[in-house]
Formats: sequence, structure tokens, C-alpha cells
Amino acid sequence: MVNDDKYLHSGLTSGIIGCAMKVHNQLGRGFPENIYQRALAIELGRIDFAFIKEQEWSVFYDDILIVKRRVDFVVENKVMVELKAIGDFIPANYNQIINYLEAFHFEVGLLINFGKTSLEFKRFTNNKIKL
Repeated sequence: MVNDDKYLHSGLTSGIIGCAMKVHNQLGRGFPENIYQRALAIELGRIDFAFIKEQEWSVFYDDILIVKRRVDFVVENKVMVELKAIGDFIPANYNQIINYLEAFHFEVGLLINFGKTSLEFKRFTNNKIKL
């Protein structure tokens, strides 16, 4: 059981970030995103977090399916995780995770970037969900 104190699912997000730091410390930067995704799956499994990799979700418009999108990870069915291996986050990266949180009804998401010298991450909450 993960301890969630100050922020919603903070223990869980801290564990995910810790796993990502292990991956970044070992691999460094410069690999494609899918390499980091595979390594992060190994680390998440080592600490017994239940997760789904590349979960496919449907996006509807006016109750009509318009597209399916894949989320890099859904951890413990509580936190959505999107990975990047880029130089810097851009607004489109933030918009992507915010849209995913809202469209797929998740409360918390992490955006993690392995493309810099130090691991970069941002935590997002879905303000449209009333707690």
C-alpha cells in the first residue's frame, strides 16, 4: 500500500518518479522513448506497482468514436504517465497530458522527460474532477 499524504496519490507519484530516476541514472539521455518505456516497466515491476503499458483509450466527440490514443502507463489505475525523450518540454506536451486526464477521467498525471542531463518531470491534476 502506498502512503498518500499531502497531495492526491503523492506516495504513488513519488514511487514512479523514483523508478524513472533509476532508469535515467543508468541509461542517461539520448535513447528513443521506447527504450525508457521498457526500462521503466522493469523498475515499476520491481516495486510491485500494478501498471498497464500503452493502454489504449477511445476519444469520443458527440458520442461518436473519433480516435484511439495510447497512454504510456497507467499505474495502479490511479496515475497516468506520459514519457518523453526530448530536449525541453513544450506547451503541446502539457496540453497532451491535460487533455488525456480530462478525456480519460484520471485525477493525476505525470509527464516525465528522459532527454535532458537530469530527469525532468511535472505533476498534473485534473481540475475538472471534484474530490
